[in-house]
Parts: sequence; C-alpha cells; structure tokens
Amino acid sequence: MGVSTVGVAPSTGELRQRLPLVSVRELRVAYGDGPLVLDGVDLDLLPGEMVALLGSSGSGKSTLMKSLTGFAPITAGTVRVGGFDMTNLRRGQLRAVRASVGQVFQQFNLVGRLSVLTNVLTGALHGAGTINLVGGFSSADRRRALELLDRVGIAHKANDEARSLSGGQQQRVAIARALMQDPKLILADEPVASLDPRMSHQVLELLQRIAREDGIPVLVSLHVMPLALAHSDRVVGLRHGEVLVSAPTSHLDAAALEPIYAHREEDDDVDGIA
Repeated sequence: MGVSTVGVAPSTGELRQRLPLVSVRELRVAYGDGPLVLDGVDLDLLPGEMVALLGSSGSGKSTLMKSLTGFAPITAGTVRVGGFDMTNLRRGQLRAVRASVGQVFQQFNLVGRLSVLTNVLTGALHGAGTINLVGGFSSADRRRALELLDRVGIAHKANDEARSLSGGQQQRVAIARALMQDPKLILADEPVASLDPRMSHQVLELLQRIAREDGIPVLVSLHVMPLALAHSDRVVGLRHGEVLVSAPTSHLDAAALEPIYAHREEDDDVDGIA
C-alpha cells in the first residue's frame, strides 16, 4: 500500500508563502473615454515581501496602487485584495478593505499642530468610530501608539508637535500611524521622494523590516533604481501602463531595469528627437 497524503494540511507558514494577499490579473484601467492608463497588468503580493514598483512619471504606478483600494476604475481584469474581489464590492466591504490597507505618502499627511502621539492614534479611528481626538482614545490605544513610536525610533518625540520634526522623522510617524491600523497590506507611494539619501535608506530599511517581521506585504513606488535594488525582494517595472519587468531583485541589476525608462519611438518623435 502506498502512503496516503489525504488530510495532511500545509502548515500556516507554508500557506503564508503560497497564497498571495493581492492578486491582480490582466488589469486594464481607463478614466472615462480616455486612453488606457494600465494595460494588462499582472501582480501578486505575498506576505512578508517588499516589492518595489518602478516607472517614470505617467507609467501608471499610482493608478495601480489606487486600484488596490478602489480609488481607480477597473475597466477590465480582476483585482483581489485579502480575498475581496475589488470589481464587485458592497460599500461595507470596500470600507473593510480600505481599513486593512496602511498607506504612506510622499507628503506625510500629518496634522502639523497635533502631537506626534495623536497623529499616530488617528490610525485607530477606522475601528473606533467618531471620537474626540483630545483625550478620547483608550489607554490600550495609547500604549500601542507609544510602542509603535518606539519601534520606528522616535518615542522621545511623542509629545512634540508633528510640524516640529524633520522630514525623515515625520515619515516615521506616518509609518507608525499606518501600523496603528493593524494593516494586512502597506502601500507606500514615493515615500522617500522628499528625503535626503541617508534618510531614504533608513526609511526603506524600516519598511522592509516591517514586511519581514510582521508578514505584511509592502508595495513601494520609487523612481531611484539603486534604492529599489537595495531595499526590495522583488521589482515590478511599468512603462506606459504595461509590466516590462517582474523579477526577484537578486536577478536584476541597473542594466536590466534601464528599459523601464526608455522612450518609445513615437515619444521621441513628439519630442522632436531623431
């Protein structure tokens, strides 16, 4: 008799490695009657990995990110986030998806006059409903916010006004705020575009460590190839709305990524370049 494998379930760790939290297939996006912004995009995001999204301005990076939270129209194809089909969601399901996605932006989006601690606490609002920002959060929320500030290295700034911090410090506050949501996915849209090189490396190191330690997929859009190669597990390169590169970072170098930024011949003609 042979050895039966019926009923032998894979471990949780194995499942986390096999099952993508985000699955995008043949995604096409157009706004109104305009041209396609994304054309046939495929993307998987696995727990614990940081994926760099590369492309020049207008390549579709921001639109791809918006499609994962229902802020971009899905013209064709499928987008699944955490088991939800983004093409067919009820309002409550859409709120649930958005609440499960932590977002980090280039401009930080902090309330400058509020304390660092209060800015982090606002990340818990999706689960608390309408609440008084001054003294209205639970002691458990406050403890968690302080723990997160300690994790990102700025607990000593908890009572300072957010506007008094440097750009790198403000981005750390924004990351702590995103973690306050207990997210299943983190989207970081050009999070280091306004930071100096040293701080850019530090912020991306922090995001990659969070991905690995918490098992959260992190999708980060970038312009700088060396940063993508140094701080991601995989690179997806878009050009004119199409995926031109999708490979583990260990298989890539600057030469392999250069075509992402190449112009089409018709673009050169428009620019008057022979």
